[in-house]
Amino acid sequence: MAERKSLLLRLDPAVHDALAHWAEDELRSQNAQIELLLREALAKSGRLPKTVGGLPRRGRPRKERSTAEPADTRDKSPVGT
Repeated sequence: MAERKSLLLRLDPAVHDALAHWAEDELRSQNAQIELLLREALAKSGRLPKTVGGLPRRGRPRKERSTAEPADTRDKSPVGT
């Protein structure tokens, strides 16, 4: 993945507050919310480069199960049956 660029952004305080609430509602950082909105605007206007990578996945990386790890073999039937 290419190095990410930094950008200083000055916003009206009311716009910043609205963005912060929106990002929080969608469980994103403010930075991720801004990037998502910019990508959507670029795509809508036909200006999103074809070479642009996808958005980074949100949350923790998935735990990879090794092939040596046994599957869960516990009995999952309700107690008393």
